[in-house]
Amino acid sequence: MAVAARDIGLRAASAVVLAPAAVLAIWAGGLWFLGLMLTACALLAIEWAMMSAPKAWRLMAGAVGLGLVAAVISAHVGQLSLALVMLVFCAAAAGLFARSRGQEALDAAYGVLYLGWPAVLLIWLRAADSDTGPHMGLYWTVFAFAIAWASDIMAYLAGSTIGGPKLWPRFSPNKTWSGFIGGLAAGTVAGALMGVYLDMGIGLWGGVLGLAAAIATMAGDLWESALKRRYGVKDAGNLIPGHGGLLDRVDGLMFAVVVVACGRLIILMTGGGGA
Repeated sequence: MAVAARDIGLRAASAVVLAPAAVLAIWAGGLWFLGLMLTACALLAIEWAMMSAPKAWRLMAGAVGLGLVAAVISAHVGQLSLALVMLVFCAAAAGLFARSRGQEALDAAYGVLYLGWPAVLLIWLRAADSDTGPHMGLYWTVFAFAIAWASDIMAYLAGSTIGGPKLWPRFSPNKTWSGFIGGLAAGTVAGALMGVYLDMGIGLWGGVLGLAAAIATMAGDLWESALKRRYGVKDAGNLIPGHGGLLDRVDGLMFAVVVVACGRLIILMTGGGGA
């Protein structure tokens, strides 16, 4: 119990230091948010490379990182279709480059898609401001982060304090069903609250989208655990004390962003609100 308490304290201290920078960049939007995303992409590319190709991580990081930067900048200037095409093209290019250097082509190609897809969609969400909804991009971005953070935090707290049967011991021996259920409940509540108090035009339906995004958050966490097991590492990195690497912190958010972006797209297609 004492070890768990120290771990929670270290995680909380790291969050207090790092979260404000992310929150300010999200609030400011524009070049500030682009800077945040480019920095995150560079760090994630390095972590992915060190995890998947430790003997040639610099080459892998460069190949993956260039693909991420190209796609993110394309999305930032409003070319979403081009950004998605760039992801596919850069993934193929990164794979061919890795293969020419004797590395696993699939690892490089998958790294671009795995990290780039949610990054592009997050840029799209934040850029959703319009004359009819001047703060809509901010609201949708806050919505995605709030659900992912609430789900992740409550899953950790419930799993650490309640414990119980393991969720998927083959790939993630520390995750429990109590943490999973706690994360889903927190994500649903966060989605409902955000849907009601932010002028997004979804009301209590935000709880339904929150539940879907919370499930995605848990799935993203489990998927990264499976990847780490495949590569034989405990953490994706050691950038954040108490948390491991940046990828260890945003794995659930990456999946949640995809679900939230799909939710916004459905609302747009059905003519809902100012989304």
